Amino acid sequence: MKKLISFIAIAIGLVSCDLNRLPEDAISPETFFKTENDLLLYTNSFYNALPSAEDVYNEDVDNIVKNSLRDELQGTRIVPTNGGGWSWGTLRNINYFLSNSNKCPDKRAVARYNGLAKFFRAYFYFGMVKRFGDVPWYSGPIDVSDEDLLTKARDPRAMVMDSVMADLNNAISVLDASRQLNTVTKWTALALKSRVGLYEGTFRKYHPEFSLPDANKFLDASIDASDNLMKNSGYTIYKATPSTAYMRLFSSDNAIPDEVILARDFSDELQVYHNLNYYTMTASYGKPGLEKKLVNSYLMADGTRFTDIKGYETMQFAEEVQNRDPRLSQTIRTPGYTRIGETTPLVPEFGATVTGYQLIKFVSAPKWDTFTKDITDMPIFRYAEVLMNYAEAKAERGTLTQADLDISTKLTRDRVGMPNINMAAANANPDPYQAQQYTQLSGPNTGVILEIRRERRIELVMENFFRWDDIIRWKEGQLLTKVFKGMYFPGPGSYDLDKNGKVDLVIYEGTKPTVAGAQVLKLGSEILLENGNKGGNIVVNGHINKKFNETRDYLYPIPTQELLLNTNLKQNPNW
Repeated sequence: MKKLISFIAIAIGLVSCDLNRLPEDAISPETFFKTENDLLLYTNSFYNALPSAEDVYNEDVDNIVKNSLRDELQGTRIVPTNGGGWSWGTLRNINYFLSNSNKCPDKRAVARYNGLAKFFRAYFYFGMVKRFGDVPWYSGPIDVSDEDLLTKARDPRAMVMDSVMADLNNAISVLDASRQLNTVTKWTALALKSRVGLYEGTFRKYHPEFSLPDANKFLDASIDASDNLMKNSGYTIYKATPSTAYMRLFSSDNAIPDEVILARDFSDELQVYHNLNYYTMTASYGKPGLEKKLVNSYLMADGTRFTDIKGYETMQFAEEVQNRDPRLSQTIRTPGYTRIGETTPLVPEFGATVTGYQLIKFVSAPKWDTFTKDITDMPIFRYAEVLMNYAEAKAERGTLTQADLDISTKLTRDRVGMPNINMAAANANPDPYQAQQYTQLSGPNTGVILEIRRERRIELVMENFFRWDDIIRWKEGQLLTKVFKGMYFPGPGSYDLDKNGKVDLVIYEGTKPTVAGAQVLKLGSEILLENGNKGGNIVVNGHINKKFNETRDYLYPIPTQELLLNTNLKQNPNW
């Protein structure tokens, strides 16, 4: 039986205005917190704060695009009346535990479960800081009569993030050092510290307008945490054959423990499911597909740049996906693709993908295609991310060497038989295609940072909304204003997508043709090309004007109700 990380909360789900409410109707500190089992039962509820399956796979920024756009991409976010992520029930749950756990006489158990609670408090506050910047720091539950705490102002981001790091250091020092797929351990805490340090260090570096100090301190923390995990944990990059290893890692019913540090489990036996297969193969969830710039970013199989090839802009599908980084054909349908356990080759289905680049990452066997009936485990932390964090933090810190790349990015490249990043060559000849996208970069390590960003984007696509966080911390909101594109077609006509001699797609004007076995799309309504009947790339949501306000949109607004309830809170700039 699979042990689930989808625990039922013990009872606390409070909103911010209830931050002072005691959960006495559910748990009495006089009768609970007496044994290690009590501590275990209570802390099980903390796992509900981790991403759901949809939170892992449902990326829709500029890696994966859909037939609709988030408000963040349209520039149409407004200040909400309430909600909007300004919710503190999770923190109330954690702090209540920390204030009562010492009632258990088993002090070793208390220390261990307090460390677990502090891991989740760090996780909570990291999310709040990413969203709002300065936030009030609460280290304990608030009494109903404590007006000073209930109406306190936001604490400086620098203070909050130092407290987050202190919580993580405590968790690392006391949590179990065994490797467990479904339980937070020392290695999970190190992986989170690696993530937090990289995010905060680069945010501070690329956002001087916030006047945040000590960027290098956080980069060093990320490096140290990554290095500790890399040297001592025993995790490795999962390897099989280059043509299947990456895909198998994500399509496995059970998370692969070689590489996955923490996963959310799903089980047919216990009837706990998610919706991934249905999401990628129907029109019901926006028809997700890889965006053209990401497809262009995959290197050739020999490590050379696809975008250095003359005429790459007008290559059609079957040609453009040949001899590329194998992760491309393990992320989207390419010629020769078959479902797990089947032998019939499948081409992209335009009824399920708005760009033509149909996703197969996480897609499992056909028996799980039914609505909300998929059981592939979802990785929340995996070793490859730690390797990416290590390489990037070292490069941003200015201490990266080729030897560092050889113990980090080389491992993810080796999985699929790709040559490693060559630091000297990258810095001597930065990729102009990548440089055009990342406008804030400068300095002697520009070339290698571009390559690390390429590797990160490709390796971590469709996982945990990393791409949104990356764009925000790198101060590259302008990427979200670009027109999103898909496959190239020279105009109306019949197309053999996999070059097997059979027409797979007809793009037509006028009267709809009948072509046996082919997908038929009307130009101008069912498919849009940049230059109409003269061809071009598929244009996605070209009628929607995307906006990103550089002076406002790197943070979210605080709800108006919260500002009225607590007049010491101040709104984020320009909201």
